[in-house]
Amino acid sequence: MFPRPARRLPLTAALLALAGSLAIGAWAGPRDTAESRRPVRITHVPSAAGTSTPLAGYAVQSTAKVGDSAAAVSSPGYPARDWYPAGPRSTVLAALLANGVYADPFHSTDQQKIPRADFEVPWWYRSDFAVGDTRQRTSLDFSGVVSAADVYVNGRQVAKAAEVTGAYTHHELDITPLVRSGTNTVAFRVRPNDPLKDLTMGWIDWIQPPPDQNMGIVRDVLVRRGGPVALRDAHVVTELAVPSLATADLTVKARARNDTDAPVTAEVAGSVDGTGFRTTVSLAAHETKTVTFSPADTPGLHLTDPKVWWPAGMGGQPLYDLDLTATVAGTTSDTAHETFGIRDVKAPLDSDGARQYRINGRKLLIKGGGWSPDEFLRWDPAYVEDRLKYALDLGLNTLRLEGHLEPDEFFDLADRHGVLTLPGWECCNKWEGQVNGSEKGDRWTDADYPVAGASMAAEAARLRDHPSVVSFLIGSDFAPDAKIEKTYLDALESADWPTPVVSSASDRSSPRLGSSGMKMTGPYDWVPPGYWYAKREGGATGFNSETSAGPSIPTLDTLRRMMTPAELDTLWKDPDARQYHRSPSPVFGTLKIYDDALAGRYGAPTGLTDYVRKAQLAQYENVRAQFEAYGRNATDQDRPATGMIHWMFNSGWTSLHWQLTDRYLDQNGSYYGAKKANEPLHIQYSYDDRSVVVVNNRPAAAKGLTARATLYDPDGTQKYDRTVTGVAVDGGGAHGTPLTLPSSVSGLSQTYLLRLVLTDAHGTEVSRNVYWLSTRPDTLDWDGTTWYHTPTTSYADMKGLASMAPVPVTATATTRSSDGTATTTVTLRHSGSGKTPALLTDVHLVDGRGRPVLPVRWSDNEVSLWPGESVTLTATYRTADLRGSAPGVRVSGWNTPERTVPAA
Repeated sequence: MFPRPARRLPLTAALLALAGSLAIGAWAGPRDTAESRRPVRITHVPSAAGTSTPLAGYAVQSTAKVGDSAAAVSSPGYPARDWYPAGPRSTVLAALLANGVYADPFHSTDQQKIPRADFEVPWWYRSDFAVGDTRQRTSLDFSGVVSAADVYVNGRQVAKAAEVTGAYTHHELDITPLVRSGTNTVAFRVRPNDPLKDLTMGWIDWIQPPPDQNMGIVRDVLVRRGGPVALRDAHVVTELAVPSLATADLTVKARARNDTDAPVTAEVAGSVDGTGFRTTVSLAAHETKTVTFSPADTPGLHLTDPKVWWPAGMGGQPLYDLDLTATVAGTTSDTAHETFGIRDVKAPLDSDGARQYRINGRKLLIKGGGWSPDEFLRWDPAYVEDRLKYALDLGLNTLRLEGHLEPDEFFDLADRHGVLTLPGWECCNKWEGQVNGSEKGDRWTDADYPVAGASMAAEAARLRDHPSVVSFLIGSDFAPDAKIEKTYLDALESADWPTPVVSSASDRSSPRLGSSGMKMTGPYDWVPPGYWYAKREGGATGFNSETSAGPSIPTLDTLRRMMTPAELDTLWKDPDARQYHRSPSPVFGTLKIYDDALAGRYGAPTGLTDYVRKAQLAQYENVRAQFEAYGRNATDQDRPATGMIHWMFNSGWTSLHWQLTDRYLDQNGSYYGAKKANEPLHIQYSYDDRSVVVVNNRPAAAKGLTARATLYDPDGTQKYDRTVTGVAVDGGGAHGTPLTLPSSVSGLSQTYLLRLVLTDAHGTEVSRNVYWLSTRPDTLDWDGTTWYHTPTTSYADMKGLASMAPVPVTATATTRSSDGTATTTVTLRHSGSGKTPALLTDVHLVDGRGRPVLPVRWSDNEVSLWPGESVTLTATYRTADLRGSAPGVRVSGWNTPERTVPAA
């Protein structure tokens, strides 16, 4: 964030993800499993050339408890007694948690009880693998070592920590002379991590940092088998005809490497989409040559009517496969496989200097969120996929990864689901140490530039074929200087990087790339909903790379799981209290700004339940306004909005801020505010000029619509009503303004409700949106703006909502299941006899013990109903997450008493 002299205390983390199992259900979280307690399995490596086999896991132990030599530890048959089993991708702490050494660190302040001193010495990672045939060549292929490691095989050192350093650097070690038939041993002596000194990663101010600072091995270590010639760096460069999309040219590249001491001739053959190609390459001893196939020599690589990859909502996500084989003397020596997509990404600066993304020739408003991995970098593909599906459910199209560049499977999932990704390096530690200004992080030495270049080269090679990756940000809060920029750009160019490279996520420039076209002006703490409509600071203009109104209080279910009764008591009573589950930062350590606004607008909370229900209203209206403002302004002629990353999409632990979905995948007001704002066809209110706007995110134009706006006192007394027919809106994010509300309405109460309803040509409701507003506006002190928020000097008066009479809402529900997926259909009806509406009625799917069933995707939720109205909602989830019980539906709302009804 920028400028921010006090922002983002450099904490730490590591890179991607990975050991231990994350449960996905309602009460999911890191847990000890039978698998984690079993002895580490030996990895059986096949003899066939072209195979890559990940090590199945490790035994880990502190060097403080191992007195034996490295030669002994790394030799087959070493008795690793009292060592801890770890998964194939595991930090030290993840392994200890999986083995039940510590209590749940996501609860209360239990993480503080874990001794940091245990992780200030190196730890051994030891694994055995079996080879039946030593005639093939064997190598170790890996990245993801945090922060550095000495590597040993069968009692011999094969690499030093000075060589294997940096979380993102890629290494291939030829161990052919050391491999024997039968059991072999590989051992890593992993050094402690310090992201202020090492080019790894840090957690900054998102969460409380893990005590081990994520030291470990967090990506697969592969045992490769091959013949004399190895194939490496296989990829496809695509050139799509834009805007016609009628043709695409593919260029296939790979490096053929002779791993022997003698000359060799190899045949390299491959295929893409049914088109085959082959060539012969002669290699001197230990020579490497690049093999290229293009439409000039292979006409079949010129595609007509190619299958074009689109982000979700804009088209399909077809993928192509590249397969390559190298043979020597008629025998397979190596193979390579890559999956890729065909799409075109451009991101020029518009006339106002803002970065405007275009996908396949079409402008795209980036609507995204900041991604966080699990705090302990444990990898669970189902849990990750659930979160990606949540992003799509919210109408988001992009996830930004500031550091923490997830494993390959993450990007595979993003490709399949059509979620764009914005990876890049992070701020506030060694990565920006050279240009960090007042931020922490050691300055670079001569030894750091090769590590940075190798990191960039490795990530570029890993990510370039993924169509979901639309840019790489080589800076975050700061742009690199000329020397660092050249280090990165040379590596990207050598890797045939296909998409725009951005100098930073803030409004900075680098010597060759120039202006970033992005801004990082906040806010990161509470501001009123009307803030987002001002075309200044964090308001809806240009591309804001990270921004939100800060705190996002979870549901009562999650709060009661993550905090003690005493902590929950303090949560609603004491705005000045330090909140461990907010942030380690002194700027974000309390909820005072948020709590003051909550009390000032809605009235002081009377208890925990009242505090949480007010929080949900506040978060719903604020997140909705943020996305709605950017959506409305996207097609403006003057300073349009081009992109926005909500800070953040999710949290890697149990948090009180920066999240649209919580650690356990529960959904609160923030979630449903975003979901409402990003409806495909949406009617919305503008806080700045009172206009009622229809935004059409569908590809096709919408015609024959009817827009209706009605104002009510909180007791349901109607004060204003207007209907406009014949509304038409172009597609692709265009908007129309069918009406503007009057500046004053006679007799309207200080707190009032606005109901907007959009119906189609057949009279079917296609969008409903309900606002709670005040004749007394929020007043912002723009001159008092800091890097993290703009103060509010007087608050809108929402206290009139407290006078709304209780309203009964009846619910009937049924459930059907098929192929492991259940769908519960719920009909809600306002069954009261008066005029008062039921405001923000929430429906939670629960199991037989009243616990939320998660993850779940609702068609809509937190709905408002007027007397006599009903709505039918559907919830989709995994049948197994009911844990054998019958489903129930828990209904509650702002003025609706809680009740649970059966849903079997």
